[in-house]
Amino acid sequence: MKKYIKQNIYKWHKIIGLITIIPVIFWTLSGLMHPFMAHWFKPTLPKEKLEISVIDTTKIKYSFQEVLKAHQIHRFLNFRIVSFEGNTYYQVKSIDKKIRYFDTATSKELLQGDKRYATHLAQYYLANKDIKPSNISLQTNFSQDYKYINRLLPVWKLSFDKNGGTDLFIETTSSRLATFNNQSRKNFLLIFDLFHNWSFLDAIGNNKIRISIMMICLSIIILSALSGILIYGFMWGKFKTKPTNSKGVLKRYHRQIGIATAFVTLTFAASGAYHASTKWNIDRETGLKHEPIIKAEHLKKDFLKLNLNWDRLSNVSIVVLKKDTLYQVLYNKTEDEPQQISYYQQITGKELLNADIEYAKYLVNRFTTATQQEDIILPDCCLKPDNSNNLFEANLLNAKTLHSFSRDYGFVFKRLPVVQLDYDTPNQDTYFIDTQFSTLASHINNADRTEGYSFAIFHKFLFMDWAGKNIRDLTMLISALGVLIVSLFGLAIFIKK
Repeated sequence: MKKYIKQNIYKWHKIIGLITIIPVIFWTLSGLMHPFMAHWFKPTLPKEKLEISVIDTTKIKYSFQEVLKAHQIHRFLNFRIVSFEGNTYYQVKSIDKKIRYFDTATSKELLQGDKRYATHLAQYYLANKDIKPSNISLQTNFSQDYKYINRLLPVWKLSFDKNGGTDLFIETTSSRLATFNNQSRKNFLLIFDLFHNWSFLDAIGNNKIRISIMMICLSIIILSALSGILIYGFMWGKFKTKPTNSKGVLKRYHRQIGIATAFVTLTFAASGAYHASTKWNIDRETGLKHEPIIKAEHLKKDFLKLNLNWDRLSNVSIVVLKKDTLYQVLYNKTEDEPQQISYYQQITGKELLNADIEYAKYLVNRFTTATQQEDIILPDCCLKPDNSNNLFEANLLNAKTLHSFSRDYGFVFKRLPVVQLDYDTPNQDTYFIDTQFSTLASHINNADRTEGYSFAIFHKFLFMDWAGKNIRDLTMLISALGVLIVSLFGLAIFIKK
């Protein structure tokens, strides 16, 4: 067997190298584009984050209860307060998920309020009050130019032809800018989706077929790299030829560069395969939202009569904690204090201490039994979670509020602040809860951590962060370019022969 392998390994190396030449070209070229578009040539907007201001209570002439009564609203999902176009409004989410706006000074409803608010936010982020969108539409699913990585749904898509074809995606219920694309970024997303994620395979099958084909190709690339190391690193004497012509020169450089890039070839392919394997099933959890129906008759006390810190108050909404209906109050951060979420009983007006952690724990247990709960809402894009876990019996190891992204909770999850809850389970489950919007921001366990570290270290070269982003991305570019050159040299040798 050993003799047979020695006799045939060079032939096998050539065959499997040829099989994967096209996938390698696809992945390396599209991978080379990523640092340029994500770092060096990343498009920018004049403003990318909304400055949260304190509520001007002098503009509130009608209580929320009075507005509900005037418009015959007996049930709703939630409300909060927004200000734009010189006015302040109650932003109300009705039980049919429509967003309605009522002027706090007149109690009148603003027609097409959600679209107008989305336009206002887009103009704010563009720092241009006069620019008008050429097209505006409500998007309830992820798409080619609005990927799952953006997390937030539903969003308004606003296109501005007069601003270089820029598209902004706005979530009005949180006033967030989900993402934005100019024309160059749209082109990059299309190319990256086609040649790195192989979205063209969706036309002939489903997600599992696409992942299966990618896994097969990545496995062959790993075999090609291993056979190349064996041939050119340990058995070169058996295949060595004198470089008297161009083919010999190509062989020499193919060997030298191949040995130099063998490790990164393996790490790129192995971490890519590991990452792809986790995409086998749709994420059934992220985006779960707790939205019980609130009855207007249960609201007894006007929030304006609560003993609040009005100098820091930036918003008010309602949550249901077990059987209690509470006012959830958001306080702005100051030089001495971070952003804070407090809870007040809407009947007595009494503040509940440490309620944000308690509410996060309550939401986790609602989400882990989501298949049984009618008040758990998932974005229209996704499937209902098949989750029968219950954490009531698990010990809570740690609970803290994150005001910035961390190793386990990266910027791709979008939402801040979140409450992090670490549970003593066999898989070491950690939940990240956006209590302000009663949403599951992320859920990870040991398997997710292992895959995440693998992809971050071996695919994105985060082990080079100590040298700075420029050096890290340059190292990644040189590595990917080396893998591409090795493959092209191998192809050139085959063609010449």
